[in-house]
Amino acid sequence: MDPDHTGETLDAREIDGEPFSDIMSALDGLGGEESVLLVNSFEPVPLYDVLDARGFDYETLQVAADEWHVTITPQ
Repeated sequence: MDPDHTGETLDAREIDGEPFSDIMSALDGLGGEESVLLVNSFEPVPLYDVLDARGFDYETLQVAADEWHVTITPQ
């Protein structure tokens, strides 16, 4: 995990089923300078269009062959 991240961490690998609603719920609760660190087993490319449309910035980092970290912040 990102040692500089101070917001909520959501590990999609631990969610049974489709994690989209959990991700959106976490983002709905963001305010100010807060962020969500999304941990996933693959790069969540389909999520990027949704984040752009909803006004979020994101930074993606591949930390292992099967682990991606996406830090999501409001614009």
